[in-house]
Amino acid sequence: MLLVIHGGAVATVDGAGTEHPDGHVVVRDKRIVALGAGPAAAHWIRAADRLVDARGTLVTPGFVNTHHHLYQWITRGYAQDSTLFGWLTSLYPVWAGLDEEAVRAAAAANLGWLSLSGCTLTTDHHYVFPKAGGDLLAAEIAGAREIGIRFHPTRGSMDLGRSAGGLPPDSVVEDTESALLATESAITRWHDPAADSMLQIGVAPCSPFSVTRELMVGAAELARRHGVRLHTHLAETLDEDDFCRQAFGRSPGEYMEDLGWLGPDVWFAHCVHPSPADIARFAATGTSVAHCPTSNGRLGSGIAPIADMLAAGVQVGLGVDGAASNESGRLAEEAHQAMLIARFRGGPTALTARDALRLATFGGAQVLGRGNDLGSLEVGKLADIAVWRVDGLGAVDIADPVCALIFASQLPLELLLVNGSPVVERDVLLTADVRSLAGRSGSAARLLAERAGR
Repeated sequence: MLLVIHGGAVATVDGAGTEHPDGHVVVRDKRIVALGAGPAAAHWIRAADRLVDARGTLVTPGFVNTHHHLYQWITRGYAQDSTLFGWLTSLYPVWAGLDEEAVRAAAAANLGWLSLSGCTLTTDHHYVFPKAGGDLLAAEIAGAREIGIRFHPTRGSMDLGRSAGGLPPDSVVEDTESALLATESAITRWHDPAADSMLQIGVAPCSPFSVTRELMVGAAELARRHGVRLHTHLAETLDEDDFCRQAFGRSPGEYMEDLGWLGPDVWFAHCVHPSPADIARFAATGTSVAHCPTSNGRLGSGIAPIADMLAAGVQVGLGVDGAASNESGRLAEEAHQAMLIARFRGGPTALTARDALRLATFGGAQVLGRGNDLGSLEVGKLADIAVWRVDGLGAVDIADPVCALIFASQLPLELLLVNGSPVVERDVLLTADVRSLAGRSGSAARLLAERAGR
């Protein structure tokens, strides 16, 4: 299959920030084989199986989501005015009723929605495994395959229940050995390390207030033995900071350093309250961060010092976080929010439109270890591509198309390619029926609420 996209503006997000006001991108099968200014060469046009007239559009890399909880799609709208700890306390009893059918319905619906916002690669952090729930990781992988999106789920875990001083109820935690065995099984069963992989597994104990030291250390040893990445929540709230200091006598960042949880194979979600010393640690060790501005605002957690992290050399990507703490769940909006949030903290130059676009694309690919093949439009890279309309009512008056995408934020999605194959076209999801997805997720949400007596 040879596909030529031509006539639109192209923002490559390569190392030089190359842009073409009128350019082209040529895709053969899964990879980009040519791109540049002006029309494609005549031989590409003649050989093309499909020509995409991109006049009035902006072509960018597909967006990358570096932190999520797909199962939460069916528990949106709960605990609307709570902080993180209160929100979790309210929702854990509901999540205790999760099963395979509910998780698959939530994952498929959520990933379909993410695709409609320009996302071509997403991770997921699933850490709730009720004893009678079944194989929930397999269920969400099945949901991802329905949609056709590139997927990096992490096998999460919790082993510090309320009876042992943790936050989650005992009904949703595992014992340490079982969690580690299940995590290793997930890696050997599902992880595909190939350069064009559609499915990679990470290791992700939930957080310092729901996981023992033994599980954190064991998870790191396990991940490094198998060459996969490590992920957890960190420094999300001041409550977490207080918990770590009381329980461990250390700040969250210091505690992670003690556990051997710093390095280029690690990324932390949120990092709203890192100290300057933490930021320096992350930069020096190659540790990355998933920035979740909407969720941080929804839960009132604070404003993450993203500009400071970027200035220090920390790799940063964007995350929508769980849909129960970001009911919108649109990745394109996270780029918009990241730009605004950074400016609340640091003024109008703290984060530019192009900085935000880079966070949403190449930054995220680097965070997930896929920067060699994804995150920018370059010859030889995989063809995960978004084509945005900038000539409609919401953006036609903005001369700079990148500004239109980031500042206006809700532009129509003309085309979305994953591995060169269309997933979305003219704001229509091609791989699944959205009414069916909505019906299944709505039924799952109602059943889950009934189980919890809500």
